[in-house]
Amino acid sequence: MPDDLLDSADKTDLPDVSALLAAAVAGVGGAERPGQVKMAEAVAHSVDSGEHLAVQAGTGTGKSLAYLVPAVRHAVEKDACVVVSTATIALQRQLIDRDLPRLAGALKDLLGREPVFAILKGRRNYLCRHRLQVDAPEDPDDLLFDPQAVSAAGRQVQRIHEWAETTDTGDRDELVPGVNEHAWRQVSVTARECLGAARCPFGTECFAERARDQAGDADVVVTNHALLAIDALEDFQVLPEHDVVIVDEAHELVDRVTSVATAELSAQAVEITARRCGRLIEDDLADRLKEAGEALQPMLSELRPGRMDVLPEAIGISLAAIRDAASACATALRSTLKGADDDAERLGAGRAALTSLEEIHDTAVRFLESFAGDIAARHDVVWLDKPFAEDSRRPTALRVAPLGVGALLRERLFRRRTTVLTSATLSLGGSFEPLARQWGLPPLDAAASGESDDSGEAGKEPIRWSGLDVGSPFDHARSGILYIARGLPTPGRDGLPEAYLTELSELIGAAGGRTLGLFSSMRAAKQAAEELRGRLEQPLLCQGDDTTSQLVKRFAEDDATCLFGTLSLWQGVDVPGPSLRLVVIDRIPFPRPDDPLSSARQRAIAARGGNGFMAVAATNAALLLAQGAGRLLRSMTDRGVVAILDPRLATARYGTFLRSSLPPFWTTYDSATVKAALRRLDTDA
Repeated sequence: MPDDLLDSADKTDLPDVSALLAAAVAGVGGAERPGQVKMAEAVAHSVDSGEHLAVQAGTGTGKSLAYLVPAVRHAVEKDACVVVSTATIALQRQLIDRDLPRLAGALKDLLGREPVFAILKGRRNYLCRHRLQVDAPEDPDDLLFDPQAVSAAGRQVQRIHEWAETTDTGDRDELVPGVNEHAWRQVSVTARECLGAARCPFGTECFAERARDQAGDADVVVTNHALLAIDALEDFQVLPEHDVVIVDEAHELVDRVTSVATAELSAQAVEITARRCGRLIEDDLADRLKEAGEALQPMLSELRPGRMDVLPEAIGISLAAIRDAASACATALRSTLKGADDDAERLGAGRAALTSLEEIHDTAVRFLESFAGDIAARHDVVWLDKPFAEDSRRPTALRVAPLGVGALLRERLFRRRTTVLTSATLSLGGSFEPLARQWGLPPLDAAASGESDDSGEAGKEPIRWSGLDVGSPFDHARSGILYIARGLPTPGRDGLPEAYLTELSELIGAAGGRTLGLFSSMRAAKQAAEELRGRLEQPLLCQGDDTTSQLVKRFAEDDATCLFGTLSLWQGVDVPGPSLRLVVIDRIPFPRPDDPLSSARQRAIAARGGNGFMAVAATNAALLLAQGAGRLLRSMTDRGVVAILDPRLATARYGTFLRSSLPPFWTTYDSATVKAALRRLDTDA
């Protein structure tokens, strides 16, 4: 923090959080809500006491201000930095472009200075001036693309060059419309590929370094779950020094951390790496790596996709050959780069090749080590991923992911920094503990009593945390109906039954369109769209017809339009007003029985005497159901119906857990009652 700013603030006599929150709310033209006040006070207590907090705050609570106000007060008072981590670009932009600027202006006089904030992302998200000027090293990825795709990427790269002349941040998310991953790779580098500011001829103009410098001077740094995970996983510091982390959209934390900790290996990746280093080291070494990759391809082609509990001997031999060849190439490449400090172009190509070699080597080692010991004691899950026929450009690959990330989060996050986790959906089945287990937090009763938890960490200070549900400003029972179609048949594997399509058609007709259809698979969404387009008078959009953002925009602008889609719509749609009166969910969104990671996690929990189905499959389904149902009420005047066509929600034993995870709508099983209510809403609209 700049000294002149620090000196101007009387940090010994700052207003309390309640006074600051009142000023912030008034400054943005809002009105305080009881849940918002309660949450702000709880966050302040967590920051002061060091006790972690999980807080559920329904849509409309104003949770951003509720955590930002105590965060800013703490940062100013303690000359500290608070990191706010989000899962989506939309929330990042809301915080940086709207919430934080307005908050800073509103609190400037009370705090004695204007709070400083910044956004920080991974280096790959920023334009690299050096890569832009010298061009990317020859990219063998082009081999995987048809000529038309390569030409399209070239046009996108040209557009990036034009944008580079005007951008102040180099932030990929500011390039609208965006470009595909292949094009962006030509103008960006990873942290490992970066030459370093001292050696790069553009080091003083580097967008990524400038963002890091700004973050180092900020009171509040906004980042994403992926960078938060990298900061925890790596041995070097990625984020600026901070003592408090606020994790918004915390229901996605485990999946995002798991994704960062997942690695893959394909024969194509090995071949690309061999070609990348071929001009920098002796041919025989590069050829050895290329041949090792070529030997892997037919072996993978013969295997069935899915989880691998036993490593076939031939695959093991091939992975060992790849490991050894990559190691030999890396050793030779490091030697050749020792005298290349004055040749930035050669050094850049070498760093890119070395990064690929190290990733290939480390991933091969991880695969080989993943099969050591008894299955029940393993920490990683390995599976073979084969693309569908329509996605033939994606290679067949071995993948490896951690069985759980709780231990990582416990050691690298909760034991190091005070953490606040918040979302509209954290309490499942009436309890925070299903998600807390996945985060690596101890049972609440053990946390409250200060007893050691069951994680096997004898002698370590117990982790303390608490859970708080501040409710929602919505009157769910008066504003919404939960309709469970108990009379429909149990869903099968052969697509949507005719009874589902008939019920869906009648519900949409009663609502006059205005329907968001959330489906458990893209196949189901497309089937419903194709078959209902001939039955309905209302326009019907389906995910894949256009970009998701454009589809949501068209859906929001036309009250009669319906929108069908899958996973990204379950959590990513915010359409207040008359355009959305009906949310339909085709079936309980359990993970596929053959999902490698989910099935392995269930098996591991069962081996320890737990209920794997409830801890993994039911918990994930409850989270998605709650998120999907949460699309209905987005403003105080919204009214409507959430219709779940899967009768198991009413008839199965686990149905009670799932229902108690949903917002407290008025519930009915009577189709006629629901359709009459939808017709009344349509008439009123």
